[in-house]
Amino acid sequence: MVFAFIGTIYNTIAISVTLYICGLYGFFAIEFSLFEILLFAALISAVDPVAVIAVFEEIHVNEFLFINVFGEALFNDGAAVVLYLMFKKFNDIGEENMIAIDYVAGGVSFFVIAFGGVFIGIVFAFIVSFITKYSDPVKILAPVFIFTIPYLAYLTAEMFHVSSILAIVSCGIVMKEYVKGNLSYEANTSVKYFTKMLAQCSETVIFMFLGLSTVSSNHKWDTNFISITVASCLIFRTIGVIFECAVLNRFRTKTFTAVDQFVLSYGGLRGAIAFGLAVSMPATIATKPMFLTTTIAVIFFTVFIQGVTIRPLLSWLKVERAEEREISLVENVYNRYCDYTMAGIEDIIGMSGRHTLRDNYERFNAKILKPILMKSYQKHYFDATQIVRAYTKVIVQDAMNAAKGGGTPKIHRISPAETIERKPFQNGDSKIADKFYAEQQHLQNPEALYQMFSHLLDTKVEEIRNVIQEGKGLKKILPKNDIEDDYMGIMQPSTTNNDTNNNTSRVNKTSIFRRSISNPNVSKGLP
Repeated sequence: MVFAFIGTIYNTIAISVTLYICGLYGFFAIEFSLFEILLFAALISAVDPVAVIAVFEEIHVNEFLFINVFGEALFNDGAAVVLYLMFKKFNDIGEENMIAIDYVAGGVSFFVIAFGGVFIGIVFAFIVSFITKYSDPVKILAPVFIFTIPYLAYLTAEMFHVSSILAIVSCGIVMKEYVKGNLSYEANTSVKYFTKMLAQCSETVIFMFLGLSTVSSNHKWDTNFISITVASCLIFRTIGVIFECAVLNRFRTKTFTAVDQFVLSYGGLRGAIAFGLAVSMPATIATKPMFLTTTIAVIFFTVFIQGVTIRPLLSWLKVERAEEREISLVENVYNRYCDYTMAGIEDIIGMSGRHTLRDNYERFNAKILKPILMKSYQKHYFDATQIVRAYTKVIVQDAMNAAKGGGTPKIHRISPAETIERKPFQNGDSKIADKFYAEQQHLQNPEALYQMFSHLLDTKVEEIRNVIQEGKGLKKILPKNDIEDDYMGIMQPSTTNNDTNNNTSRVNKTSIFRRSISNPNVSKGLP
């Protein structure tokens, strides 16, 4: 947030002041007003490190650096658009017609536009979460809602003249918390890969238009203006990152090293947002051709020079790579224990810190929001969804490995104590499993949840082995496609008793294994 908002405002002011002063001394071929250069500085400050992010993903840069670069690029676009709209309004009013109240209104509008977009995004995220909660009868509609409703959030934000980028970003962030639990495994996979394809296509289209505009648009080349703009973007970006990191390092346990600061400075590429804003600049601005040409030149310089050289620089600087392992179950559990302990300490000493704030939000989320927005979610004092989801993955992987290898699954239990009485599950008998889940609804102890999952694992391993021995293969127990071609036929009620009996039988024969893969949050009695 510091890099995205404070950094963007700083870069906008610094670049505009530098270019405005140079313009007063007649360095440029075309004169421009203060608001016109502020408008250009706002759009050229939008950082869009697509190439850097692609390199980061390819070489697996450490998560700390990746999140800061990606997060800045994500929210920086919204901040730049807000500044752009504000200065565009100032330019429409005219420098000679501006009064003090206009500047005050402009400062207030920055926060109104930004937070207004965030609010609209959150509202639409709750809407799509609530809709997908009841989308089981026609499951093919759930992915449709996931794409159409956030787009409605974008259009609604545009209609109310607030930040549409922040609206759709905040909508996606909130949806991740609730919608994923309402979808099946197949639907989650479909949404994931369609989103990746859509993002790739969108990026290709915008750079295609960038290339076409290079040879087709009306350009005005000014060497001095382009050179000073490129130098200002590099210099002020570096100065801003150094000062921002110096302040942040005073409050962070993990600090920004000199290498991290260099990568953050060097990763300040310009891209789609800057080009889009430059093209949409009003035609009444006489300097638009020069601004558009300079924007394209800056994008080409940062993408081709900085973007191409970022990978060898990261290798030469020996930037820390991400650990090639998943967080173990023990780490997950004790991280949660540490969070609750710190919140308890703050409560004991009468201090309301970030741990208390997080704990209060998690309780509110577990007791109010998730029961409303997620299907089959029961109210709980604490939310163990993350732990259950992590342990479910362990169960599925260990069960498959043990069944294929013929060995005994290696499960690291938190405690050897048998906190749950062992239940004699029968292979394929989901009724007993459901009864077992129902009996454990009162459990609020993560350790008890692990013991329960351990028993389920033993049962599932035995079931898989029996299926393999019978020669039916693993396809017998893998989940079927839950999105049928004839999705309208699913809505039609059964007309015969045979159909009803067949449907009931099909539901009863659904295995624990399928349920845990498709959606570990829907099990009865589990958070």
